[in-house]
Amino acid sequence: MSQRRDDYTSIVEAMTLINQKVNLMGVVLETSFPRKTKGTDYFCLVKIIDQSYQSRGLSVNIFTETIEKLPLVFNAGDIILLFNVRMKVHNSVVHAVFNKNFSSFALFDGKEGQLCDTLLEHLCYLTYLHRERDEKLILGLRKWLVDHSIGTGLIDFQSLKDIREGDGFNLVCKILRVVREDEWILLVWDGTDTPPVAINARLEDELETPLPLESVPVRLPRDIFCKLPPFGTVLRVTLNCGNEKLGMNVLRTNRWVKFDNLRCQLLDSLWHATHLPTTRFCYLRDEDHIVSQRMREYDKRIKSKWGWMPLSVLPWPTHVTVTDHFEVPFVSLMKALVHPKVVGKFHCVVRVVASFPWLVEDYRSPTGVYRIRLTLEDPTARLHAYLYAEDAEQFFGGYPSLDVLKRMRNLLLGICESDGDSETSTSNQEGLF
Repeated sequence: MSQRRDDYTSIVEAMTLINQKVNLMGVVLETSFPRKTKGTDYFCLVKIIDQSYQSRGLSVNIFTETIEKLPLVFNAGDIILLFNVRMKVHNSVVHAVFNKNFSSFALFDGKEGQLCDTLLEHLCYLTYLHRERDEKLILGLRKWLVDHSIGTGLIDFQSLKDIREGDGFNLVCKILRVVREDEWILLVWDGTDTPPVAINARLEDELETPLPLESVPVRLPRDIFCKLPPFGTVLRVTLNCGNEKLGMNVLRTNRWVKFDNLRCQLLDSLWHATHLPTTRFCYLRDEDHIVSQRMREYDKRIKSKWGWMPLSVLPWPTHVTVTDHFEVPFVSLMKALVHPKVVGKFHCVVRVVASFPWLVEDYRSPTGVYRIRLTLEDPTARLHAYLYAEDAEQFFGGYPSLDVLKRMRNLLLGICESDGDSETSTSNQEGLF
């Protein structure tokens, strides 16, 4: 039996009404990415709380005929009205089910001071008639939200500097770009640096299988590429949703977002993240306390004299050589890549992660000219740098013996002397110059 349209049940009470239809009014904690079911419907999960149930939130499984009819939540803290949803239990966990044939919803901005008689542009499903009692209840929830930080308060969210391999990584970050390649790829950032990782590679195979410069190649116009932040790692996040309409309906650039349960992995010793079927997300307002904290930390970094320095090498790199042009500023590799002029001089703290050719006997051509390609990386980019002719002569101090060249190569690559002749090496140094 359905409830009257203007009668709402608290979440705690609704969880006792198994197999009954109820009306709910709740605050959105997070949602899943929409996906197509095995049939013809589209599905997303919305997790809500109210004054009666705040700990974990109630999951609402929503099914509609098209992806456009699913609720489109703008921010954590938006208020959703759900009508005629049926309470169910599965594996001892109570949840609600939204049926496209008889359920409906309406979404409202959860921010205090917004009008209650105007729906968000997420629209509503089926027909919603605004009622005075709804307005009073919405205002009550908004006032309650002022004293209850729900955006990131229930889960321990981390920074990119804390990234680790495996599932269950919870991240608050900013979506810089949304790119459609074979799959949807998000470029996300939070102002911090991902930690350096060991480079395990067969160095003699650098010609046939060179270390890639990106975990997933992303084609960006140069004017867009140049707008990416100069400090902090830009992480690639792959969404295995397989829906071309996803970007139009859900994904938004220049918005802070929280991700709950990402899978993080290393692809060719570069950090990469993938969304899982159990991944939840929700956009955050710029005034959310954790967003404000991230921006304060970034502003402090860019104003610091040492803001260009990778966070992993502070207070100073362990291996720093003396360089010419001491007046040239220190910058990140990203800053160097977007330099508007073709030629420029920069100081960068980097790791040398690969060298071609591998054998020092092959560093010079048959005519005696040096030609070497190094692969450099810092938290912002990985690129190729070439030592050629006179520049290489200056770099190596002329034409040292093969033994001296080998020691210099091993120092560049962070290889222990005992591994110097091995085909497989680990590059693990913090910074070089």
